[in-house]
Amino acid sequence: MMELFETQRAMRQMRKAAMQRGVVAILDIGTYKATCFVLRFDGAEVTPTEGVGSMAGQAQFRVIGAATTRARGMRHGEIEAMQEAERAVRTVVQAAQKMARIRVDHAIVCFSGANPRSYGLTGEIDVAGQEVNEGDVAAVLSSCDTPDIGAHRTVLHAQPVNFALDYRSGLSDPRGQTGNTLTTDLHMLAVDRAVVQNILHCIKRCDLELAGLASSAYVSGISALVEDEQKIGSACIDLGAGTTGVSIFLRSHMIYADTVRAGGAHVTQDISQGLGIPLDLAERIKTLHGGLTATGRDDRDMIPLTGETGDWEHDRREISRSDLIGIMRPRMEEILEDVRDRLDVAGFEQLPSQKVVLTGGGSQIPGLAALATRILGQQVRLGRPMRVQGVPQAAAGPAFSAAVGLSLFAAHPQDECWDFDLATHSYPSRSLRRAVRWFRENW
Repeated sequence: MMELFETQRAMRQMRKAAMQRGVVAILDIGTYKATCFVLRFDGAEVTPTEGVGSMAGQAQFRVIGAATTRARGMRHGEIEAMQEAERAVRTVVQAAQKMARIRVDHAIVCFSGANPRSYGLTGEIDVAGQEVNEGDVAAVLSSCDTPDIGAHRTVLHAQPVNFALDYRSGLSDPRGQTGNTLTTDLHMLAVDRAVVQNILHCIKRCDLELAGLASSAYVSGISALVEDEQKIGSACIDLGAGTTGVSIFLRSHMIYADTVRAGGAHVTQDISQGLGIPLDLAERIKTLHGGLTATGRDDRDMIPLTGETGDWEHDRREISRSDLIGIMRPRMEEILEDVRDRLDVAGFEQLPSQKVVLTGGGSQIPGLAALATRILGQQVRLGRPMRVQGVPQAAAGPAFSAAVGLSLFAAHPQDECWDFDLATHSYPSRSLRRAVRWFRENW
């Protein structure tokens, strides 16, 4: 497990270098679009108010450059054609640099896909009545049993989410307190190694140094869930083009993440195939006229299908809005039912609050909140990303939740195992139950 952390530790060092220089690029590489923000830090580090303080330090920031472009060479949030993906990254980074009027050398990237899987780990050490120090925190993290995630997998996040000292559980930071037995709960997210390596390679080909890597499902939750929702237990559903990210937060920590390999692009494909029209026209019709809830006027609202095939009758067809809803609704129901299955597996119904927040570009389809409430059976609301200084209005919508969340993650990174000087000795590996049962028993 230790060798898996070395790359992450090196990226933390890159982030420190970017902080010293004062600028860093934020890259959200999605299936449909690539987004880049250029952040400028003021250089003043902030002392964390709660939780184990990040070893990387925190800083205030503002967005000084922003750009977005059509992402090509991507499928289900993963790189399918390297040259096209590289061209999209270069294009969006250069546009953001031009707006910011500064060159950036370091990038922090988020991505979806890669078949994420959550693990709940526990560790325990004896502190013999002494005051808990940073070395003890590192030791208890080292004592967590390492799951056998497979040679083709790698660790993306490994975050301590709870500490207990003797009978006192729910501690966010045990340092400075005395006790006999220190235990921890750790959430680890593993993904396909090949997907991560392709992203590393793509960023390197674009003459950038990778200063951090994060799950889109995680960073979307950071920006779309308000502070209270993150504390009392909520799920963030990030409806992207090629994937739908699912993340669950409790006590301000992510405790579960997964991905449904379907999104808004699949709705567009259904419209294209069902009506026999090009994808670009299908996307336009979905955006301008789409919906999921029928009204009394839908049979009378006619939508022109203008085409350029040369067949006059084919190019001048019309469909009713009710026909369009009939194409879109089954696919969205299928996606939401897959999301419900993920939440059921995670034991979401065991949490104190069961609020669901929908975000991402696909969440803007009219009628989605009502459909999600019926299928998920929870309190559902539509979430926009938190307001961040300098973000242009055009990049402040739900489609940019991941990019805004990644900016917050870059400036205020949560502690990960590789921020601590872990012991190098290994512990026995064994398969662990999914995070679901873990937080059912430990919270």
